[in-house]
Amino acid sequence: MIAIMDHGGSDLVRPAAACRRRVGRVELRIFTEPQQGASYDDLLRVAQATEAAGYDAFFRSDHFLAMGDASGEPGPTDSWVTLAGLARETSRIRLGTLVSSATFRLPGPLAVAVAQVDQMSAGRVELGLGSGWFAAEHAAYGIPFPALGERFDRLTEQLEIVTGLWGTLPGERFSFAGEHYTVTDSPALPKPVQQPAPPVVVGGRGPRRTPELAARFASEFNVPFADVQTAAEQFARVDAACAARGREPLIRSAAQVICVGRDDAEIARRALTLGREVEELRAAGLTGTPDEVVDRLGEWREKAGVTRMYLQLMDLADLDQVELVADRVMAQL
Repeated sequence: MIAIMDHGGSDLVRPAAACRRRVGRVELRIFTEPQQGASYDDLLRVAQATEAAGYDAFFRSDHFLAMGDASGEPGPTDSWVTLAGLARETSRIRLGTLVSSATFRLPGPLAVAVAQVDQMSAGRVELGLGSGWFAAEHAAYGIPFPALGERFDRLTEQLEIVTGLWGTLPGERFSFAGEHYTVTDSPALPKPVQQPAPPVVVGGRGPRRTPELAARFASEFNVPFADVQTAAEQFARVDAACAARGREPLIRSAAQVICVGRDDAEIARRALTLGREVEELRAAGLTGTPDEVVDRLGEWREKAGVTRMYLQLMDLADLDQVELVADRVMAQL
């Protein structure tokens, strides 16, 4: 059952109750949006705090332009340059993108970069790859932005090439002839540490092509910033696409913004920092006291089968929230 929560503003110490939801195993990962304004040093502090607090992974978005009213200063950081640095300054947490855009990089050099960071991290890298959607950042940095259909075609070919290069046996060669990319007689080097390949994350809400791509190439499917029912329906489509290919179901994950506080005042303060209303965040994300968030995670586990949650941390200076969630939420999962 769901525990009854007091929203009256008092900071009550609630004993563990027999009626609390039995959540089951849910891995928690910290997910950052550095295009909103962050330096490498900012990301390093969060990544090291993430590792020290016991989280499973540190992920970052792959964008070059701030969204909304944020200035974006000091400016964008390249995702794979960042992750290469973090690979040498962390030792346990997994590292990855949610998600890189297929419009940003050629598939061969992308496979090389990710394999190299996998080596630098001793096998802790994951590649989230998508079609790209933010037209303004492409215009701001001179990146071609084709129509959606072509972007999906390019994503498909990139996944073919990246996974094909990684899967080529030592001493063999890889070739691919597509509409947008051609690879000829590649030695398919360097090889990643993880074998047969680093995990690939595909996600989104597209009803047809997205599940099919996931079933072909991914080990994890992510539904970002959706409600539980929408996510469950999309996971069912992905499961069906996997079954049609004779594959086992993929890992189910979701991404949600977090606004967690010890009491109502702390929750309100964090919501103000985000520039959003508490009730809006309660409805759309993982917002509330630690016990409330545990219950919400239990709902995601029970209704959508999610076993991995990416916690979108917008305020990168708020390491206290990182530690609070580790101490009071993760400990109950």
